[in-house]
Amino acid sequence: MDAITTPQNRFVREKDVEALPPPVATGGPVAWMRENLFSGPINTIATLLALYVVVTVVPPLYTYFIGNAVWTGTDGNACRDEVVGYRVGACWAFVWDKINFFVYGSYPADLRWRPNLFFLVFGVGIVWLLWLDAPKRGLAAIYFFLFVPVASYALLYGFPAIGLRTVGTGLWGGILVTIVVSAVGIVISLPLGVALALGRRSKLPIVRLVCVIFIEFIRGVPLITILFMANTMLPLFMSEGVTVDRLVRPLVGVALFASAYMAEVIRGGLQAIPKGQYEGAQSLGLSYPKMMYFIVLPQALRIVIPGIVNTFIGLFKDTTLVSIVGIFDLIRTVESARVDPVWSAPSVNYSGYAFAAIFYFLCCWGMSWYSMSVERRLAASEKR
Repeated sequence: MDAITTPQNRFVREKDVEALPPPVATGGPVAWMRENLFSGPINTIATLLALYVVVTVVPPLYTYFIGNAVWTGTDGNACRDEVVGYRVGACWAFVWDKINFFVYGSYPADLRWRPNLFFLVFGVGIVWLLWLDAPKRGLAAIYFFLFVPVASYALLYGFPAIGLRTVGTGLWGGILVTIVVSAVGIVISLPLGVALALGRRSKLPIVRLVCVIFIEFIRGVPLITILFMANTMLPLFMSEGVTVDRLVRPLVGVALFASAYMAEVIRGGLQAIPKGQYEGAQSLGLSYPKMMYFIVLPQALRIVIPGIVNTFIGLFKDTTLVSIVGIFDLIRTVESARVDPVWSAPSVNYSGYAFAAIFYFLCCWGMSWYSMSVERRLAASEKR
């Protein structure tokens, strides 16, 4: 203490010190841009390149989709350059004129309330099941996996016992078929993929061998080949006189194809679980089904959320391949509508495909956005 209080150790300020400048702002848009866009030479160059791409690409896209687009008309003359007097962009008049065909295909016009009701029932199930804070989410699973399939079949195909006349799948088309094929593939591929992943890790040799052969065979064959096999060979396995609906065949092929890929994604999550989790569950006396249901699978599925969603997105886009076997999905309806002589115009060919691209982008972006929001929420809960 003496050393501290001696005069030699005392400090007396003899001159005033200039005030320091105010601290650099740490919040607001300027600070965000400095931190995320211009934090270093490489980041700055990447930002400038991205701005160049945006400036180069966005104006022509705006001109095509909005600026020079044609919104009204009754035939192809409304979308011809020589008629309107300028270079025509997207012909949205054609899309609007064919919108019912793009959505329902050839489904009878007087019965289109049934697909509309199907969209509503299916949409409610999706929102209820995916809304993490929704009330009674246990009932949501029962509603989606039990009620929705039965109601969808009755509404779309028909159920004469309750007054819904039969509408053959040959009349279905457009967005309706795209959603049906993708929904069936997604709903079946997840539980079947889990079963295949568990079977591949099983200690029973026969079960493991069957699962390995199925997964490797399906993953080694292109989807288009699977669809052709399902379309031509599936009826051969049926009894004499038993026919398989033309839409059911690609549904089976798509579901099996997606299940094989889903199994590998989930197997990666199972392998990422530490061995201590299995040992801890066994020490508590949990049986194998309970251990998987309560301990292992929830953690494994959380780990592979990006892989699962990526598989769903790929499946949703791959549904366009069902047109190869004669199913009128959205792409097939666009191809059929653009050859209508009434709408003979150069921009019509591109406008239908532009509409399909926007539809697929919005659906895939929605799935990706939801998966990222779930990941952020789970990451935040782990930090607590």
